[in-house]
Amino acid sequence: MQRSLSSYAAIGDSFAEGMGDERPDGTPRGWADLVAQGIAAAAAGPVTYANLAIRGRLLAPLLDEQLEPAIALRPDLLSISGGNNDLIRARVSVAAVTARLEAAIDRAVASGAEVVFVTVANMTRNLPAGRLVEGRGNQFASAIRQWASKDHVTVVDNWSDEELMELRYWSPDKLHLNALGHRRVAGNVLAALEVPLPPFPEELPPEVVRQSRAAYWREHVLPWIGRRLTGRSSGDGREPKRATLQPVDLPWSSRTP
Repeated sequence: MQRSLSSYAAIGDSFAEGMGDERPDGTPRGWADLVAQGIAAAAAGPVTYANLAIRGRLLAPLLDEQLEPAIALRPDLLSISGGNNDLIRARVSVAAVTARLEAAIDRAVASGAEVVFVTVANMTRNLPAGRLVEGRGNQFASAIRQWASKDHVTVVDNWSDEELMELRYWSPDKLHLNALGHRRVAGNVLAALEVPLPPFPEELPPEVVRQSRAAYWREHVLPWIGRRLTGRSSGDGREPKRATLQPVDLPWSSRTP
């Protein structure tokens, strides 16, 4: 992509919100924040960034709540990631999910934005029932890859990034990327946008201490099942972390040449 970018907005679920890559104060950072920093580092002028993503959102409420507010910000670049929570439900129509996402992408392009669709990384090797989810994910990713032929659309296929399947990129819940994983996704997105990788600070996450099977189920799987049975979401009551376009602050002193 050669177009100069001065504003960027992201919509999505926990993947775009940045869960697994928490700052010392507990707030999520994540790949979208890092992409915003990369764009700002390479830009000749100021860059603004908004992130409307909220964890736990299924695709329908995600698009209903976030798409039009993001378009109303009139960003040069809009990243979309979603459908991930639908794929891990007991029942889902992958065709219906992809059709709704394609309509959202077409709507965003019609608004004048450059659109980048960012697929989630493949977490299934380490998850219970991972084989079922992987089959759906493969079907989902295959459909998404076809959108790369659309004008003003860039597809970033993290699902097929085999290195991201390694356990060292994942949080203890094995569902969300850790800081190292989010950094790799940011690199994939910036490369697809033809934006130079900035000098991210060399702050890597501490080595993840893997839990016993019993502890993993107790702390991560059973609470997730409980929310499903009671119709609750991890995002209930949460507001977007950055609902308006705000200037991007760079955590280093100099811009890239």
